[in-house]
Amino acid sequence: MKKKDLKKITKDQAIKDLDKLKKDLFNFRFQKINGQVTNPSKISIIKKNIARLKTIISRKTNA
Repeated sequence: MKKKDLKKITKDQAIKDLDKLKKDLFNFRFQKINGQVTNPSKISIIKKNIARLKTIISRKTNA
């Protein structure tokens, strides 16, 4: 996700995306344990996107 895209989404959409990314991260952790991860860099990308979404949600809540 890019910063431009994140600024345009609503709080509800950000929460839905956050839930989806958390589920993806959970699944990647299991794949990592089992040795099935094909692209380990995706884990760090997902973590960064989660942090970005949490920031957007908190900004929209306080605004």
